[in-house]
Amino acid sequence: MIKAAAFSGKHYAVYGLARSGLATAEALLASGAKVTAWDDRLFPGDGRGSGFLDSLDPGLRRGTEILDLNTAALSQFESLVVSPGVPLNRHPIARRARDAGIEIIGDIELFARARPELPPHKVVGITGTNGKSTTTALVHHILQTAGIPTAMGGNIGLPILAQEPLPEGGVYVLELSSYQLDLTQSLDCDVAVLLNITPDHLDRYESFEAYAASKVRLFRMQRTGIAVETQVIDSEAHDWRRRKFADNPEVIRGERWLDQSNWPALQGPHNAQNATAAIAVCIELGVAGEAIRCALRTYPGLPHRMERVRTKDGVAFVNDSKATNATAAAPALAAFESIRWICGGRAKSDNLDECEPHFGHVRSAYTIGEAAELFERLLAPHMPVKNCRELGEAVRAAAHDAQSGDTVLLSPACASLDQFRDFEERGEAFREAVGAL
Repeated sequence: MIKAAAFSGKHYAVYGLARSGLATAEALLASGAKVTAWDDRLFPGDGRGSGFLDSLDPGLRRGTEILDLNTAALSQFESLVVSPGVPLNRHPIARRARDAGIEIIGDIELFARARPELPPHKVVGITGTNGKSTTTALVHHILQTAGIPTAMGGNIGLPILAQEPLPEGGVYVLELSSYQLDLTQSLDCDVAVLLNITPDHLDRYESFEAYAASKVRLFRMQRTGIAVETQVIDSEAHDWRRRKFADNPEVIRGERWLDQSNWPALQGPHNAQNATAAIAVCIELGVAGEAIRCALRTYPGLPHRMERVRTKDGVAFVNDSKATNATAAAPALAAFESIRWICGGRAKSDNLDECEPHFGHVRSAYTIGEAAELFERLLAPHMPVKNCRELGEAVRAAAHDAQSGDTVLLSPACASLDQFRDFEERGEAFREAVGAL
């Protein structure tokens, strides 16, 4: 794990003991800090308690003080380290911390503070509303292909504090959500990437402009690093001399790159953008062109992101469960010519405007979840629609209607929380339903 003498002797409060919270507590303890932690699962609202405490690592239980931080005096702590899932705009713990005058940070900020004690390295930070997971994983894959020591973390993979420090010359590649950036103060990325900003997570921000400002903070924390953008977001966010635009997938640094026919896991216009950003990043890091080309050919893709699950009787079944808004679903609709589209869930808006330019690719739609009726009304003027309500029924209906050459596509354009724990569980349910055909 990543440790730092800078944490030694200090007293930290850790609120939330999911993956990042557990990694944070363990790294702080190993660094010689005192840790007080809390998770609301320790004692649920029904007062009966739970087995959550027993499930924690024995070493963590012995070294950590368990205290209800919802009621404890917070002024005794150096910092309050919270999970990115804690809504700072409305959770009482955030207001109590501000009243007590202590900072609220996350595990990425702790990593930033540990950096001076790590072997010389570089950090790539990647954010954006859509595409950041694919771009992060692709940069990581290119670096691995080139033989450069690399670790991938942040909003993807293992929490960064749980990973072993890289040797000299290594590159940490971090996917960063707006929630994580809100909890970060001093992450000075050598290369910072902002892919795009479209309306999302507006339950956590007072306006779209506030959400966009959260993303742009990735640039504002830089002192000398390179900024890579695929579109102009904020003309004042960065020194123009260090600003690079990766908005042309055909040519980067005077060299032609775009040949998606050789990139099996990177199909569609959205992946052209993701690949363009990854290429630009790796060029800035000095990676040789041949290594980049080899990595683009061999990149395996990520689960639940345009993932080809099965081909049966000439029909392809594609799991794009990660598409949790219309902007994310639109590129999948653009990528295939004859689609049986499964969509719905918990809607983030009352329209599918971003998807509409690609409706000509959709032969029929199958709506599910809370948005089933809404999407049925929106889509009926453009295509045949069946309100299936449940994902399993939608898979069966789409498979029944599909003909050889069609793609049965789960690209929900919605959050999953109406029927599933998260988009991963929704994607697994799709895989199971396809496997049962």
